[in-house]
Amino acid sequence: MSRAFVFPGQGAQTIGMGRDLADAYPAARAVYDEIDDALGEKLSALIWDGDIETLTLTQNAQPALMATSIAALRALEAEGVKVTDAAFVAGHSLGEYSALAAAGALSLTDCAWLLRIRGRAMQEATPVGTGAMAAILGLDLETVRAVAQEAAEGEVCEAANDNDPAQVVVSGNKAAVERAVGIAKDKGAKRAMMLPVSAPFHCALMEPAARIMKEALAQATISGPSVPVVPNVRAEAVSDPETIRELLVQQITGAVRWRESVAWMAGQGVTEIWEVGAGKALSGMAKRIDRNLATRNVGTPDDVAAAAAAQG
Repeated sequence: MSRAFVFPGQGAQTIGMGRDLADAYPAARAVYDEIDDALGEKLSALIWDGDIETLTLTQNAQPALMATSIAALRALEAEGVKVTDAAFVAGHSLGEYSALAAAGALSLTDCAWLLRIRGRAMQEATPVGTGAMAAILGLDLETVRAVAQEAAEGEVCEAANDNDPAQVVVSGNKAAVERAVGIAKDKGAKRAMMLPVSAPFHCALMEPAARIMKEALAQATISGPSVPVVPNVRAEAVSDPETIRELLVQQITGAVRWRESVAWMAGQGVTEIWEVGAGKALSGMAKRIDRNLATRNVGTPDDVAAAAAAQG
């Protein structure tokens, strides 16, 4: 059985996530301590005892979700399951940073401050209320691209997340995205709905954030990963540190090619997708991308124990 570890993106955050891992595994608690130190604040207190509105702020959600993913990975390692047991690692949007930290390409400290900068830059790239995102269900990527092009009318409207064969997310100016929802319904979408997000991620409106991230990433140390990483904008494995750096900049404005990434890994012989961290969204997507893929969620001590037992 060939395995890939995948790491969730924004939207998976919940108050209390990872607390049971930190209580059960000293190595997991050490992750939260290190990230608290890196950010100079008690992010762990917000994650475990804060309010969901504050946690959901992009600048908090991004490092918080990464912390929880790496805490789950450290718990797995404590039970003898290593990241190098995987053929590939990948992550959805911010999850790509978790994947890079998992594979040792980024230190936890660098990863935390990069995600804090990334979250803030993405939030501030557009004035509040001017951008939006919408999920289109039941239309394929090419159809959604045509919908977005028709809806743009001189504004920005792009296919931002190609999540699975039945779900594509569009992003851009609010009015254009609202038009896309109507057009998609007219073209037979099963559902088309605005998403409760604070900014229009993964489209041209994020260009100011891309410039900020280019400067920040230039200062970060990126090493060769211990496991090949499948970046969102490339949808096939890379290991060269400078290529990784460039692709992380492109990722801010580029589409998340998740459907292609998972299909590519399956084409390389991957038979199991382990979703490491909070939530179960990526496991559902994996099943819709390739029904032959086995999936496993690793977000609690019970999940870790079951995964270690499955490892044998």
